[in-house]
Amino acid sequence: MSQTQAYLYLAFAIVAEVIGTTALKASDSFTRPLPSLVTVGCYALSFYLLTFSLRVLPTGIAYAIWSGVGIILISLISWIVYGQRLDLPALAGLGLIVAGVAVINLFSKSVSH
Repeated sequence: MSQTQAYLYLAFAIVAEVIGTTALKASDSFTRPLPSLVTVGCYALSFYLLTFSLRVLPTGIAYAIWSGVGIILISLISWIVYGQRLDLPALAGLGLIVAGVAVINLFSKSVSH
């Protein structure tokens, strides 16, 4: 598997996780069946896809990207869909997460370029 394919699997894993987490909010503590099923299914799919990226990418790097990008996307979706606003410290923290993922991908020797 190429590094490009590994990142593609990682991207799909992130999308599945974000859909699952969005459905988790809608599941109302697993009291609503359809969002609950979407949550479980998307989480399972996300982990399955993540395993493919781990064939090429170091676990810590893949997980940092998976969780960091997921946090950013979930925060954006929560703002748009649920009206959950973030204050300046929260936005600054998210900015640091983005910076951390960028530093890993641009400068780390753990990720072959």
